[in-house]
Amino acid sequence: MSELANVLNESLPTRLRISPNPATRRAVVLAGGRGTRLAPYTSILPKPLMPIGERSILEIVVEQLGENGFTDVAFSVGYLSHLIRAVFAQRSIGNVDIRYVQEEQALGTAAPLRLVEGLDETFVVMNGDILTTLDYRDLVRRHCHAGNALTIATHQRTIKVNYGVLDVDALRSRVRGFSEKPEIVSTVSMGIYVFEPHALEYIPEGVYFDFPELVQALLRANERVGAYPFSGTWFDIGRHDDYEEAAKWWTEHTAPPRLAVLP
Repeated sequence: MSELANVLNESLPTRLRISPNPATRRAVVLAGGRGTRLAPYTSILPKPLMPIGERSILEIVVEQLGENGFTDVAFSVGYLSHLIRAVFAQRSIGNVDIRYVQEEQALGTAAPLRLVEGLDETFVVMNGDILTTLDYRDLVRRHCHAGNALTIATHQRTIKVNYGVLDVDALRSRVRGFSEKPEIVSTVSMGIYVFEPHALEYIPEGVYFDFPELVQALLRANERVGAYPFSGTWFDIGRHDDYEEAAKWWTEHTAPPRLAVLP
């Protein structure tokens, strides 16, 4: 920003300031969950290491972050973390510097961020079990331009109800309408976020704390929480069906592996 713009920006409350550097280089990948819904696979592998073709999910994520200019990537790890460390000790990841933050106990989806050092500029946080064609650089640019404390990447999901749904007047027990197997369209979180550092102040230290709780805390404090709508490819790999669909699509539509095995 220009000198005048900097002066004007500094005169605003922290939550309204626009970051002078939308090309952030820091990202945190949450890779400490147990992935119980993908059992029995996840009894021997952490979910981020589930294979997609010749690579794991987490290798694809790191490659994408590197291509988008992220050079400082922290893995928040817990369950079977030694396997994640072993995989990346054997991979060449270009100019991406990976560091590890070990969760000694389950802390939820937001509290582990308090363990990551050096989050003093705009940064991205994402779950380690996501495959998407999202443009991370554009996400960060939109976040900075809006002056948000937190921006949530969102997607439209259609849920089909496999029943006839009644609109009932409960007081008089009368039916006012009937829909046969309706479809409900909802805006859902993609599990990818952009943070300003001061948003971390709303996360208590040393206790279990999830992202929904953080969002509520920010909203109560009148902080700006933005949404970034994305209509492209996105797989949140939580169940067996999700994993199989993602693996099939990714191997058919994407380029071959680029992360080389170290000698």
